[in-house]
Parts: sequence; structure tokens; C-alpha cells
Amino acid sequence: MTLLEQESGSIADLIREHARTVPRQPAIILEDDRIDYAGFDALMDRVAAALQRDGVQPGSCIAISATSSIAYAAVHLGATRAGVAVAPLQPSVTPDALAAMIEDTGASHLFLDKQVAHHLSSASKRLAADRISLDGSGAGLPLKSWLSAGEPTPVAHDPSGPFNVIYSSGTTGTPKGIVQSNRMRWAHVRRYIAFGFNRDTVNLVSTPLYSNTTLVSFLPALGLGATVVLMPRFDARGFLRLAQKYGATHAPLVPVQFDRILRVPEFDQFDLGTFRMKFSTSAHFPAALKEETLRRWPGGLIEVYGMTEGGGTCILYAHEHRDKLHTVGKPAAGHVMHVIDDDGRVLPQGETGEVVGRSVSMMIGYHNAPEATAAALWHDSQGQRFIRTGDLGSFDKDGFLVIAGRKKDIIISGGFNIYAVDLETVLCGHPAVAEAAVVGVASREWGETPVAFVVLKEEAAPDALRAWANERLGKTQRLSAVQVIGELPRNPIGKVLKRELRERLK
Repeated sequence: MTLLEQESGSIADLIREHARTVPRQPAIILEDDRIDYAGFDALMDRVAAALQRDGVQPGSCIAISATSSIAYAAVHLGATRAGVAVAPLQPSVTPDALAAMIEDTGASHLFLDKQVAHHLSSASKRLAADRISLDGSGAGLPLKSWLSAGEPTPVAHDPSGPFNVIYSSGTTGTPKGIVQSNRMRWAHVRRYIAFGFNRDTVNLVSTPLYSNTTLVSFLPALGLGATVVLMPRFDARGFLRLAQKYGATHAPLVPVQFDRILRVPEFDQFDLGTFRMKFSTSAHFPAALKEETLRRWPGGLIEVYGMTEGGGTCILYAHEHRDKLHTVGKPAAGHVMHVIDDDGRVLPQGETGEVVGRSVSMMIGYHNAPEATAAALWHDSQGQRFIRTGDLGSFDKDGFLVIAGRKKDIIISGGFNIYAVDLETVLCGHPAVAEAAVVGVASREWGETPVAFVVLKEEAAPDALRAWANERLGKTQRLSAVQVIGELPRNPIGKVLKRELRERLK
């Protein structure tokens, strides 16, 4: 039995196998720097040995907060070789929020760069973790000086043990540490075999390494012996240049990136014929944008719907189901998904309720937050645990899931439920509108009323847009106002921060 045929295994072991069989295969390329599998495996060994030298025990945690780099990747995967979990942390949160996450992990070591060290300066006194600098700056002990010259002591693989702690994006509140197991990450690797990942793959990664959006394809790419081309910072034209230069075959992107890439004036002049598949996840992907991607960009398109917490995942093979682009696909093999009402009863096909799911890909729980973990679960009549998504949706007659929006995004106006995504879809059908986001605001007459924020492609009057949309909306859905905005506030992986839009209306 090969490693990949096992129900559970170690990504670090897969990388070691590639180092033995294809040692000169490029593992990661970043700008003018690159490392092959032999070099990457050796660097992982030095990280693992250094953590063991420092007394870091399996099951404990380290933290990384820095711009994506080869060193970042080696520390992340080297730690897992020592059985140590990794908390990859978003550098752009406030200093106090970043410090609070580091403290919450109990990290013994913090790997950072100059930019993050400067950002953390106001909160640095509260942190006890040893600092290691990934970029050779004075942010901490230089990585080269910290690394061990020896080999690590082998650690028994624990499928149920923590692989990483991913902090939620905080789009709806305080970020929570989502503890993902080794088993969960292994399931992701095996899924990407079916997506065509192998040693001939060139995976162009342009989202940050602290994001689960990135890790769900970045880790399988290395586990399956692919070459990863890493962009430390995304720009649409630069993405196209790299795709053409390296003959990219695959790329994970969020919907806003697809839109920005397709809007590059010279898009059609780039040779993208090597692409076999693109992936989208993490945010609403409008059907019209999917259609344009299929029409203009060679290769297939897969949308993966799911949560960092795991549970149920849906997969839409968009190139095979062009009549289902308004959906997020069907549940993945081995994934069980239901739609439930507010009383926890499973709803029949066609009815809208909260989406819940279970699978082998489920978080262990929220770190140091048992009450939040319990609140995230729903149990069926057999006592099996499912994870609540917080999304509202329904299954159509063919078993495809249609998402109506976030449960917290329901606008209750005059006693009627209004789904923001329905209004946003109508607005985006106007030729002058590039993007739209709808939020509910308090109304003395209706309880709540919907207000739209739009980004324009060409000049249009807000009142005219409101009138145009309201002609196409139901009586209970009508917008009370439209505001033009230069750009929608987003987190680094493209999710719209609706709480910031609501703040603008206070």
C-alpha cells in the first residue's frame, strides 16, 4: 500500500518521498528564488530538529505571522514533522488582536518578519514567545542562526492530533482559533488527486499562506509533488505574467481575483493554454463571473464550498454543469449535508434553512472555546455531530446546493425575510454596476430596510440605480437607498466586511 492509499498519513512524509524520488523537482518558486524537493525536505528537517532542541513537544503550538516566503513554508511544514501544530496568523489585524491570538495559541515561538515586528511594537511587551526572524532582519534571532544542523528525532504520527490552528477571518465578529487535525489535512491532499494534482502540476498561489483558502491547495500541491509558484502579494497583471512564464496548470483564487484578472485590458493577449483547472472558494462567486471565466479562460473551473471549520463540502464542476452556475454544486464524496430550520428539523428539498454538514474533514474544535465549539454543532437523531455553516440554502431537485446568503445577513423587513444576495444579484445585472453589497439598517416603519453599496464601472445616479433595481425586485425586497462607493471593504481573501458598511450608516 502506498502512502496515499492510507486512510491517514503525514504530508511531511509525502514530501520526504518526493525528495528521495525527484530530488531536483522544483518545490517552490518565488520571484528569483526557488528550492527543490531535496532542499525543502532538508530545511524542514532543520526546523523540526531546532524545535526539538528547544524542547517544543508534539501537540504544542508555534505561531507564524509574515509575508509568504519559502522560509515561511519550510517552518510550517517542518513544525508538523516534529508533531507541532502551527498557527499562521494574519499580519494585517490590529496589534492588540494579533498579540491576543499569539497568546491564545500558547505559542512557544513566533516566526515573523520586519514588517510584522514593527506592527507589533506597541503590544510586544506582553508576548513571551521566542522570536525568530524569517527575513534576516532584526525582528528576532535570524532563522539561519536558529536552525539546527542535526536531524530530528522521528515522531509518531497522530491522525487526531492538531495540524494547525487557523483563526477565522473575523468578518462577523471576534476571530476564533479553529483547530484542524492531521486527518483533516490528509483528506484535503487525497481530494486534490481527483482535481488533477500530480508532479506535472504548476500551482500558482497568490493568496497569503495564513489563509485556509490558500492552505487547502498549497499543502496538497506539495504533498503530491507539484511545483508551487508563490506570489507574496497579488496583482492581476503580475499573476498573468507568472502564469504565462511558468506554464501554470492550476490556480486557487477567490472570486474578486477572477474579476480583477479578467478586467486586465490585455487579458486575451496572454497565453493561458497550459491551464487545466482553476479553483474558487471563500466568497460568493456570481454566476455571470463563472460564465465569463469559462468562456475566456482555458481549462476547467471548480468551485469548492465549505468552511475552515470543515464539516460538509460541496463541489461544483462548473465546466461540466453550465446550467448550475447559480449553485455551489453537490456534496463531496463521503460528505453528508442537510438544511435545517430554526428548531433543528431537517427540511425537505427546495426549502431554505441553515446548511449543516459532516465528514472526515471536521475541526477538532475552537481553541480554548468549548462554548463556541458547542454552539457550532448540530446533532442528528443518531447523535452524529454536524457543523453549522451559518449559511442559508436549499437543495434543488438535482441535489445541487443554492446559497441564499449568511444567516446573519437576513434582513427582516415588515415581517418578511430578505436575502441580501438576491438583491446584490439584481444590482450586478445593471450595466453600470461592477459590485454590490446589501446590508440591513434599522427602520422605525419596517424594523429593518435594505441599503445597497455599489461600485460602478461607469457613471450612474444612485437614485436611478435604486429605481431600476426596485422595478425588478419583489415588493417586500425593495431598496431604501443606494450609495456609490469607490471599493467594497474586504478582508485579505476577498470577503466583504459588511460590518464596516453598516458602520458607515450610523
